[in-house]
Amino acid sequence: MEATSLYRKYRPKSFDDVKGQDHIVKAITNQLKNNKLGHAYLLCGTRGTGKTTVAKVLSKACNCTNLDEKGNPCNECASCITINKGSSIDVIEIDAASNNGVENIRQIIEEVRYRPTESKYKVYIIDEVHMLSQGAFNALLKTLEEPPEYVIFILATTDPQKITQTILSRCQRYDFHFISVDEICSRILSILKSENIKAEEAAVNYIARKGEGSMRDALSLLDRCVAYCIGEELSYEKTLNILGAVNFEVYYKLLDNILEENIVESLKVLDEIIMSGKNLQQFLDDFILYLRNLLICKEVSEEKALQEIVEISKESIALLVEQGKKVDELTIIRFIRVLSELSLEAKNSGNVRVVVEVGLIKLCKPQMEKNNDALLQRIKNLEKKLEEKIIITATTREVENKVEEEKKVPRPMATPKELEAIAKRWTKLVSSFPSPQDIVLSKCKIFYNTKNDDKIIYIQGSGPLFKAQFDLTSPEKKLQQEEYISKKISEKIGKDVIMKFLDNVSTNKEDYQGSKSIDEALQEIHMDIDSCKNNPDEII
Repeated sequence: MEATSLYRKYRPKSFDDVKGQDHIVKAITNQLKNNKLGHAYLLCGTRGTGKTTVAKVLSKACNCTNLDEKGNPCNECASCITINKGSSIDVIEIDAASNNGVENIRQIIEEVRYRPTESKYKVYIIDEVHMLSQGAFNALLKTLEEPPEYVIFILATTDPQKITQTILSRCQRYDFHFISVDEICSRILSILKSENIKAEEAAVNYIARKGEGSMRDALSLLDRCVAYCIGEELSYEKTLNILGAVNFEVYYKLLDNILEENIVESLKVLDEIIMSGKNLQQFLDDFILYLRNLLICKEVSEEKALQEIVEISKESIALLVEQGKKVDELTIIRFIRVLSELSLEAKNSGNVRVVVEVGLIKLCKPQMEKNNDALLQRIKNLEKKLEEKIIITATTREVENKVEEEKKVPRPMATPKELEAIAKRWTKLVSSFPSPQDIVLSKCKIFYNTKNDDKIIYIQGSGPLFKAQFDLTSPEKKLQQEEYISKKISEKIGKDVIMKFLDNVSTNKEDYQGSKSIDEALQEIHMDIDSCKNNPDEII
């Protein structure tokens, strides 16, 4: 028994069966019903959207002797039967990709002189017409402009930009749209019912989405899946295995690991994908689509509109909405940009696995990039840690332990000259503090008094980051923080240093205990750490 692919076996035989192109079907059937057919049609659109199908149905309809009231061919008269079989000598199909020369067009011009043998019209269907040479276009021009009344030209193309304007102006142009997932699903279910094959809804939906608006592509994928599951139900898991795709939950798990900056677990997920035989290029493209859907779920709140845009199940949408609460829009956009660059790089790489692994590490570590969106993500991560109270502070016991250790090995007090050196090199000294304390302290203002020799360095900080990192709400807590910083700096330079917080310059003048006024001290000895960042000198 001769095997026939599903897209050929179930090619529409009437306009009613054409899916997703209602605007074109209505225009052509109106012309048929009112006997106002054009002499030349140009059908434009991407692959698998129905151009050739509409051309064949139109060739039948214009020659059908029993056209129904909707403008559909009867498929029963002698003309329809011969055209369906492909044996009609009055319907000529030409592939312009392999018949693109002037001689081929001259042969057509010679043939149009003769009237149709069996039918009312002689129909020429020229597929991929944009492949004709310039000379062939010029040769066709006059005949296309004024053909005999019994000739109809139907030109089809996926690239209308390559067709000369003189040809375009002589044709009725119809642009084919991408076919929606719902319409492809409907067609697949109809075919499965005819073939007596059971399939899960998720599997049908996935095949429809992978068709990317092309009915022919979707049915070709269905052919592969049906061949694998003969006598069995077509499940979602089997569909993923056959098409080399990755399960939705895998992307969910992978993104969670990336957001947690867990490189080890992220690479383990990738290894599982590779070991299961999945295509890494398809993995990257599908991951980008997953992130696109995640971004849309964050931006669109209306459930019905959301389902129409992302075209996935309600359960998957619920998971995306939940995961969207963990990540901001700018981070998602950065991930999409990195993966898009990665996808292009992988196509030209001899070792795709290494390229993808490096890309995942880059997603986990925004500090590896120096652009603005990576910097913004780093700031967002810091803010998130502060909001979640992930604050590294010294406990009372730690302070007491360090005090006891300090008593065992007494240190000399820092001199005024050494205090000046500390202030000048403040940024370098605080770099040894745990993150994010190092960042917060480096932004504080440091000053001291050289006149009264009080051997105290004052720290003035402000803003939400400072307040979240250093709790100064009570004298006890303030003392703990001051002792903690004093000991860290003392250990760094080998000399005892007294550090005190100054919360407000205008209200805490008593902290100076008889030293110069705050305004005078700031004017005379204030050292803004920003002016010392590039000083290469070492402390003490």
